[in-house]
Amino acid sequence: MTFTLTQTAATETPAPPADVLDADFYGFQTLLTDAEQRALSEIREFLETEVRPFADDHWDRAESPRHLVPRIAELGLYGNAFDETRTFENSNVFRGWVAMEISRADPSTATFIGVHSGLAMTSIAVGGSNEQRAEWLPVLARGEQIACFGLTEPGHGSDTAKGLETTAERRTRADGTDEWVLNGAKRWIGNGAFADLVVIWARDVADEQVKGFLVRTPTPGFTATKIERKQSLRTVENADIVLQDVVVPEADRLQRIEGFRDLAVVLRLTRAQVAWQALGVAVGAYECAIAYAKARVQFGKPIASFQLVQQKLAEALSNITACIGMCVRVSQLQDAGEQQDHHSAMAKAFVSARVRETVALCREICGGNGVQLGGQEQLGIPAGYGIARYFADAEAVYTFEGTYDMNSLIVGRAITGIPAFV
Repeated sequence: MTFTLTQTAATETPAPPADVLDADFYGFQTLLTDAEQRALSEIREFLETEVRPFADDHWDRAESPRHLVPRIAELGLYGNAFDETRTFENSNVFRGWVAMEISRADPSTATFIGVHSGLAMTSIAVGGSNEQRAEWLPVLARGEQIACFGLTEPGHGSDTAKGLETTAERRTRADGTDEWVLNGAKRWIGNGAFADLVVIWARDVADEQVKGFLVRTPTPGFTATKIERKQSLRTVENADIVLQDVVVPEADRLQRIEGFRDLAVVLRLTRAQVAWQALGVAVGAYECAIAYAKARVQFGKPIASFQLVQQKLAEALSNITACIGMCVRVSQLQDAGEQQDHHSAMAKAFVSARVRETVALCREICGGNGVQLGGQEQLGIPAGYGIARYFADAEAVYTFEGTYDMNSLIVGRAITGIPAFV
């Protein structure tokens, strides 16, 4: 994602750190430049006024806030603009803070952006030809079309590298041009219920290599059905996708993808951002718990004055602080070009596990009111600060972009040199 950073004029007094979060106990945000901090402050204002207050309602109705698409584009939040060396325009540390802020306001909105801008646009940026990048990246960055990422299948999630069943068969038309015929099914595809473009991953029947294809959703044989009755990230409109003899021209095959190793590059780049997103869930829950603890009076005083409540808050903040440190470091490794698969895997596994612990502690602080969707307006806690949404959403974040177990095994392979999942 890109964001226009306004540099401080030489005659201006440098601004102090902008709105450093209470949850940033060690002041990691001060590692950002003044311009980045001002940009982050503007993004935070948008999230606090236009996203968080309405997040519970959209979550309850299981509907994506599509009216926000143009506004998000104006802020450059799905920019993922690569230059010709395939590097991000903004630092990965800054992009990580942005992902955290969005998830802090609403994990579902962060997931929507992460699928569109992270997985789909990164696939095109990394695997697309110059022509494909020129055709699609500007359109997607402006939010004029919405994209999604079709990898997971009904029978395959963790084992997609070897078990991918969706097939792609190459054939030559009468005019001499080549095309591909796709057959298969995909499941849990975020944004899939309303996307205009799907990056479909399929196995070439000729050479058994995984390849990527840009599939326009109106293409005959393509169907997407919204998955109903979800209990986590309800605002994200996931879909079951069926591909039945879907014809894709050779020009819409991702030209730089020649096997799962190339796809793994995309996953490596996005998995660290998912760790930041998971962190945002914990920060949002922590803020709910603090607001509730200060407002909720029992035995004649706020429960924030009780020792056990303070102990839970201290444990939650310690988890968050450790997670920020890990997220910052893995993003620094990305910026330095030194990131490896196991770095991202460790961050995603560790952070999502600590987030699970943290949201549980925070929900416990809120007692019986912690199961209610929405704010505790009678206590002066505004809508959007209800803990239940964060508690539920943490479960999906714990699982997607590689389960805790699989990411742990990637780290284990780096430690021992022995793969345990083949």
